[in-house]
Amino acid sequence: MQDPLCDQIPMRPPDQVMKLARMGSAHAHRLSFMRILMRRMQRENWRFSVTEFSIDHLGVGQAVYTVHTPDRAYSLVAFAHDLPDNQRSDRVIAQAWDCTFTLFDGIPSAEDRVRLAQNVPLQEAGRISQSELSLSRANRSVRLWSHVVDALAAGQQPDPAKVAEVGYLMRTTAVYGSGKFGAADRQDVEDRPEFQAPFQCEMLSVYLTRIFVMDLVEHMARCKGGARAVPLDPTLRRSFGIGNSTGLGMAPFLLNHPILLNNWITAKERALARVRNLPKFTQTDQDRFTALVHRADLNLQLWRSDHPIQLEKLAALKADINALNTLLKAGPVVSWNAVYCFAEKRFSIEGCELVVSLLIECHPELVDDLADTLAADETTGSQIDGTATVGRLLGQIAQIYGWAEELDWQEESNSARVWYVSAEKQEPRLGERFVEADIADYEQPLCPLRDVMRLAQCLEGYSKNTNTSEILRSHPEHRHALRRVQIAARYPYAEIRDNTICATMLPIDMLRLKLSFFGAKHFDPRSDRWVRINMFADAPYPDTLAQSGDDWFFPQQVCA
Repeated sequence: MQDPLCDQIPMRPPDQVMKLARMGSAHAHRLSFMRILMRRMQRENWRFSVTEFSIDHLGVGQAVYTVHTPDRAYSLVAFAHDLPDNQRSDRVIAQAWDCTFTLFDGIPSAEDRVRLAQNVPLQEAGRISQSELSLSRANRSVRLWSHVVDALAAGQQPDPAKVAEVGYLMRTTAVYGSGKFGAADRQDVEDRPEFQAPFQCEMLSVYLTRIFVMDLVEHMARCKGGARAVPLDPTLRRSFGIGNSTGLGMAPFLLNHPILLNNWITAKERALARVRNLPKFTQTDQDRFTALVHRADLNLQLWRSDHPIQLEKLAALKADINALNTLLKAGPVVSWNAVYCFAEKRFSIEGCELVVSLLIECHPELVDDLADTLAADETTGSQIDGTATVGRLLGQIAQIYGWAEELDWQEESNSARVWYVSAEKQEPRLGERFVEADIADYEQPLCPLRDVMRLAQCLEGYSKNTNTSEILRSHPEHRHALRRVQIAARYPYAEIRDNTICATMLPIDMLRLKLSFFGAKHFDPRSDRWVRINMFADAPYPDTLAQSGDDWFFPQQVCA
């Protein structure tokens, strides 16, 4: 659909935006899911209460945190455990955690709490019901946790440098929703205004988890220090987020939900195009943008990683921010589009995508309504049109996948990887096709590019007037690829424009794109297959939510 606010400068093309290198350099922005949730909380004046906090001096017990929306209540039911250090693991195969949680639909009764206490700590080994909207768990960042407890117990504040080095006291290792392990399906709650945007249940769970974790660490300090103990300084307290460890299990999501992916990218690219089409860049705009770039620089100072790929990106990003500051100091900028073009021509991809987020950040009046376009009906949009002709289909393949027509699939490096599902954990895995015996027998259809090329080769043997329904009667093995082509023809950002099974493919690029839409910051790859992030850092707590506005994502200062 044509956007009247993008009449001069169009949205960026899919061939540029949907490359894995650019997806793997995405930054959070105003349309990220946690930002949408926070704005709704503020706009509707959600009320928060602690309805139970039964935690002993060892940090063992349970708590219930309830949030009241205009029409409903939701409760985070938290279970804290005394976990031995040798059992603490972020891996999905772990069987014990420092804390386990569920987001309950309403306020749990005494019977509900008994049932949840018997199941939630077990996670996958337990069973929850349709009264629960999510299931999650978290582990302490052990060194920082001990440091904060000891400092507060002694009547002192923790060392800000140590806090900045980690950024969180606990990190979630999984946040399950949408029907997993008995939880309510998304279709059960998607008609509720507060959950219409994607992943709002999960974001609410993480936000409440952050509140509980901060209360827990101060409780532990009081238990240890008694009357000497002090609470965290409010500014330092706000700097803490909730960490997250995310692995391969998230990567196939973008491939399995092409229409949803399209809607996310379309909203972001439309937001950018709207800003680029603005005719004026006033002195007020320049002052506001300069201040935001300064805060982005502060955020960069807090971004730590030891991974070679990310270290290279961070060095380039620092140079890009310096160049952007030089541009802004040199004199009046002609237009918002001039800022973008400057970044596109001169910056790294990492730096350019940060500028995209900064441009979007400056214009809530142009952007925030697009939050209503992020969800997707993935049933009606994915139906196969059996009347389409071979000629039409080949034309669509050439337009969408033509960049890969010369790719040699006999070259081992082009099909080196195999996506499969672990029989033990029912989680996605990535194998090596020419190293692991028989691994290809378990391959999942997560390489649309290769499968579409196979479809195209099959179609060449038919008349261009042949209907695709006839093709599928003879070759049902191409059904998923044909469906994929037709989806990508209707939804321009539905398809990743890269080879997802080649030897050089980095799964963390897919992880980062999805996590940027969650609203994560400080991406820290631990390998090419899993990454640590920070969520809700610098976000206001309930006691300051109403007066904080939405200007919190980039830090105002670095605690010293």
